[in-house]
Amino acid sequence: MKYDAILILDFGGQYCHLIGRRIRELGVYSEIVPYSISPEEIKQLNEEFNIKGLVLSGGPSSVLENGAPKINPKILDLNLPILGICYGHQLLAYMAGGEVAPAGRKEYGVAYVNINKPVDILKGLGSVEKVWMSHGDTVFSLPQDYEVLAYNENCPVAAFRHGQKPIYGLQWHPEVVHTEHGMQVFVNFLFEICKCEANWRMENLVDKLIEEIKTEIGCGKAIIALSGGVDSSVAAAIAARAIGDRLTAVYVDHGFMREGEDVFIREAFQNFNLNLLIVKAKDRFYNRLKGVTDPEEKRKIIGEEFIRVFEEIAEGIGAEYLIQGTIYPDRIESGFNKLSDKIKSHHNVAGLPTRTKFKKIIEPLRDLYKDEVRKVATLIGLPEELVKRQPFPGPGLAARVLGEVTEEKVEIVRRADAIIREEIEKTEFKNHLWQYFAVLTNAKSTGVKGDARAYGYVIAIRAVESCEAMTASFARLPYELLEKISTRITNEIPQVVRVVYDITHKPPATIEWE
Repeated sequence: MKYDAILILDFGGQYCHLIGRRIRELGVYSEIVPYSISPEEIKQLNEEFNIKGLVLSGGPSSVLENGAPKINPKILDLNLPILGICYGHQLLAYMAGGEVAPAGRKEYGVAYVNINKPVDILKGLGSVEKVWMSHGDTVFSLPQDYEVLAYNENCPVAAFRHGQKPIYGLQWHPEVVHTEHGMQVFVNFLFEICKCEANWRMENLVDKLIEEIKTEIGCGKAIIALSGGVDSSVAAAIAARAIGDRLTAVYVDHGFMREGEDVFIREAFQNFNLNLLIVKAKDRFYNRLKGVTDPEEKRKIIGEEFIRVFEEIAEGIGAEYLIQGTIYPDRIESGFNKLSDKIKSHHNVAGLPTRTKFKKIIEPLRDLYKDEVRKVATLIGLPEELVKRQPFPGPGLAARVLGEVTEEKVEIVRRADAIIREEIEKTEFKNHLWQYFAVLTNAKSTGVKGDARAYGYVIAIRAVESCEAMTASFARLPYELLEKISTRITNEIPQVVRVVYDITHKPPATIEWE
């Protein structure tokens, strides 16, 4: 059976794979391809899928720059519906001879647009729409055969369509949850304009992942980096189905784990059909991090040390492959695409050393978002305590200690993190929050304890709501809950005298502080 499919031409935008995810949510298969794909390559893909339309993603470039990425103009002659988003919107206008120039005022975040023609791609939208913008350039005018569908005071052409061809542009990001009716835009594009049939299901993906691992590893052996989070757990379960007892799961305790993590790992995976090794490696990680304060350097050191531990284990059991639970937000923030900006190095992506002893590092979940991974986890029958577990960074609490990582600092943030989790998990918020944790800031403050001056650390509480971790909103926790957490932290952790609450969305911040 051939699936109806949409190709997404990747210009390096932070939300490129989020577009693909939104399309898949609607039951239509999506494939991310390089922006430089040729018309001939699109025709070849059409032999495997029914290619029904193209989406041009956003990106960090400006169409006004020399050497700015552009599509092959002949793609416009394929008679396929095209939707340009952000950079893609500007590129389509620019290639048609429209005016694109730096905006008088850049827009980053929530904005409002006026819909003057709620037709085709904007069918069903209201006269004013709340949307998510992230752009520096703006389309100011279009050729005669195009018409403006939406605008605002900063963006005279916020959406357009071609008069005769199914070519559309949107300056805003319908794929981001902060755009209130973004999914309606995709419904219009997929089913009204591209005439797609919703014939793709997540179940199809599970079989594909198993087959991919079988093909990659063949008759060889592999180890998997198991952290106890849902990503590595899903990767481990799928790999076990693919290669059975030729898989060894390795849990590395680097000294930066949550309170009680070793016990959780043993209990959670005792019924898995896995060869499980728990490696105590605290001393070697702390020794490598002595005197290091730069967050990028910390992540790279941790990533390299992880690999060295895995190499030693693999050599001992004759394994040639390393499997990781890397997911898409890890890769996009690490700037894996040559056009993408690096936000920060993830220990399991850009934090990896350039040379390893493994024949190959396999990342079966590399194109999935966290909520998609959770859906796969449910499909393959993982226990609920793993499926719903909140994300935890690979560098562990080392990513939540600003400045140099010491045992004292890690113990402080570990205890604060446990208090935050204990209090939030007594409330209904535990079912609605994406992540909640403590950060030990690299600041000290004057306080008063027992009628005497105290000078100690500042803990920041971070709690966010999200669907896929590419965007997030700070959680509006009640003051009573925050007060209880703050009181416990300052009472139970002598070194802490002040607690603050982070009220920053992503973007502009990231979820983790480092």
